[in-house]
Amino acid sequence: MTDNDHAVRTEAFFSLHHNLPRQSPGSDATTRRMLALAGPLPHRPRVLDLGCGPGRAALLLAAEAGAEVTAVDLHEPFLDELREAAEARGLGDRIRTVRADMAELPGADFQDGSFDLVWAEGSAYIIGFDTALRDWKRLLATGGSLVVSECVWTTDAPTAEARAFWEREASLRPVAANTAAAVAAGYHVLGVRVQPDSDWDEYYVPLAERVEAADLSAPGMEWALAATREELAMRREHGTEYGYACYVLRPADPRWTTRPETAADGAAVHAVNTAAFPTPDEARLVDELRADPAAWLPGLGHVALDGPDGDIAAYALLTRCRVGDAPALALAPVATAPDRQRQGAGQAVVRAALDAARLRGESLVLVLGHPEYYPRFGFVPASRYGIRPGFDVPDEAMMALALDHSVPVPRGTIRYPAAFGV
Repeated sequence: MTDNDHAVRTEAFFSLHHNLPRQSPGSDATTRRMLALAGPLPHRPRVLDLGCGPGRAALLLAAEAGAEVTAVDLHEPFLDELREAAEARGLGDRIRTVRADMAELPGADFQDGSFDLVWAEGSAYIIGFDTALRDWKRLLATGGSLVVSECVWTTDAPTAEARAFWEREASLRPVAANTAAAVAAGYHVLGVRVQPDSDWDEYYVPLAERVEAADLSAPGMEWALAATREELAMRREHGTEYGYACYVLRPADPRWTTRPETAADGAAVHAVNTAAFPTPDEARLVDELRADPAAWLPGLGHVALDGPDGDIAAYALLTRCRVGDAPALALAPVATAPDRQRQGAGQAVVRAALDAARLRGESLVLVLGHPEYYPRFGFVPASRYGIRPGFDVPDEAMMALALDHSVPVPRGTIRYPAAFGV
């Protein structure tokens, strides 16, 4: 194919997509869910929307999060659509459009630490998920988050037809593999959601209508229509095999090194727990849980160190509990050495333990703790899920975190290991 043929086909493809509400599966509801998982934002947060297309997400972020949005796309007509929509909604002063390649962002406008939120719905595949994780991290301010969606396998055994189709477009992986890649790239995972089928309808229903009304005589349109019809047919016939997953990520705090505890850490872990609490009960609890093979899960006790070779500053432990007969995890204890408190060590070690639980394929974590502290990790009152402890406790203090929303959250009474004494 000549460069001119490629240009004609590209223009036909874009022409087919002009003035559609979306350029990938998505919905305002999904955008709002991802925004909520990103956590509290500063006043007038600085948001970078990469591969913004006509800017549905950019408009919502400007209107509902009060964001100052820098919207980037290579296709100028999409940016024209966004500017027109922003002006019509009174958001022209909140959205700045930049025609640029997301793989080569110009340095003057995209300096390190420039954004509180980097947003990429349906666009990271252009440069690759792993490349996006690596290259976009530098753009985030301290405490900033990356929200990125990626097409993923939703079955362990995709058909040859689905594999052949997607291998031409991108290299799909399961949800868990992308989660592991994010952790390996130095992020904590704040949340993962596989988008519902209705998100695909919001993209494909208008696109299918456009296909039926398209002008076949336009240059390159015959190719664009054939490619789009093939994509629509693939979704109809194999849509249960793949989907889009949204990942909400935050770079790990560089002040702290986190890792699973080792046998050599036993005395230091005991000392941190003894120092952090008014009685030695929590330190004894760890020892008893470690001795209980039904409760102890290797790799789910984590420590935070003050630098790679520093002392242990904080500790977090996840052990097996149950809700009715369904497996879950109990987060307890969480301890920070008194001289390291309020410096982020506790948050770092909790996030590391939760990441490890996600990578194991765990789906539910429970914690009895301070209701003003644990919601920052995504915990909500367990009663919302129909989960209750077998003892009296304030409702807001018994909390749950669903790690995997693709499986039902069990209802029932929490059954703790014997070491908890409840």
